Amino acid sequence: MRRWLLFILALSAAPLLQAGDDGAVTDDGYGYPIESGPAATVIGTPEDLRAKLPDEIDSRTLNLDTTGGVEVPDIFWYEDDLRYSAAFQDHPAPLIFTIAGTGAGYHDANSVLMQKAFYQAGFHVISFSSPTFQNFIVTASSTGVPGHTEWDARDLYRVMQEAWEVARQDGVEATEFFVTGYSLGGMNAAFVAKLDEERTMFNFKKVLMINPPWSLYNSVSKLDAMVNNIPGGLDKVNEFFDQIIYHFAVIAKKKAAEGKGSDLNITSSDFLRDVYQAYKPTDERLDALIGVFFRILYANMAFTSDVVSNAGFVVPKNVVLTTTSKLDTYSGVIHRETDFVTYFDDLFVPYFKAKYPELTRDDLIRELSLEPIEAYLASSEKIGVVTNANDIILDSEDLANLKRVFGDRIKVYPRGGHLGNMAYKENVAYMVDFFKGQE
Repeated sequence: MRRWLLFILALSAAPLLQAGDDGAVTDDGYGYPIESGPAATVIGTPEDLRAKLPDEIDSRTLNLDTTGGVEVPDIFWYEDDLRYSAAFQDHPAPLIFTIAGTGAGYHDANSVLMQKAFYQAGFHVISFSSPTFQNFIVTASSTGVPGHTEWDARDLYRVMQEAWEVARQDGVEATEFFVTGYSLGGMNAAFVAKLDEERTMFNFKKVLMINPPWSLYNSVSKLDAMVNNIPGGLDKVNEFFDQIIYHFAVIAKKKAAEGKGSDLNITSSDFLRDVYQAYKPTDERLDALIGVFFRILYANMAFTSDVVSNAGFVVPKNVVLTTTSKLDTYSGVIHRETDFVTYFDDLFVPYFKAKYPELTRDDLIRELSLEPIEAYLASSEKIGVVTNANDIILDSEDLANLKRVFGDRIKVYPRGGHLGNMAYKENVAYMVDFFKGQE
């Protein structure tokens, strides 16, 4: 999740937000301070409570000349190679692969957080974008239709092998291998681990799933539904975005007048606290903002998938988009009309039913969950889970399923929303210790 965008959305919608309570946190021994799940999801971790990590590490952005077998459309001419990031020690060390969350790239803040934390702890780290990220869809997907857990795992496993071969040829020595991911990347990590049991390229010693969904379909449907909380409904979307631009400008102007510069440094704990205390948005209004964010995210993913797979979802079949094509018509429709369920029903299901005619819609919903590999997850002692009791992508049944399957291998924090506490010092320490064998 790109928290910077969520936070800007939260600020800019201030006139639409109602006053909430003071968000007092129960003294339960866990120091993460934000009680509300939606608020934690948007705000993240205050600067003074974040883990102490290096400002810079020896990290490189690399290009992988890979192909999943899908031809790159002209309109995506700039997506010629798969981009990823790597940070290598100058001595033999364990290597951790990280997988970003829904729609996020290898340079997403949470991916960078993990890379810095693991590198500081002595690991090699290779960071990949989500299979739902445009660059991955265009350059590495074997279907062009992301979201299917097994197919995405095959694509990830292939590029992991290719990236490791490049590193090995450059003299990097790995003593053992691990894999982790956050949000959808956590689910991806589980399916990659299961695939590795069969192919034994890495023999992953440990696997950590951070804030994963139990059912991708159910979790994203919850996020889709949040958009209904926009005051006035979807007919007010344009007005909503106008207010985003207006309030963004107001905040920047105020900072400039105070001599703090016109750039909004949203990583500043003072800035986050001041603005949040000023507006005190309710969970209902935050739900609307989160829903809008995910609608944008899945619309972008659906457009990329539609063009790459020639699905005829929004762009008519066999229409070739070039660098000079006008996209206003398509973007207007897809951003207003497309949520995940629409993508699933009108693009995803037809594509996979064409491959496997015997599959039903319910079969595909099940395949977009951890249920198909539940027995493996329950029996594999090397796989752990970190989540939060108020994660907004889980309902009580989802959380109960995770607890049932993982038993004492799941760590449930009392609060933190979805990834909101990922940078909190206690969470980062747990994540690192998990791979160092000290959790």
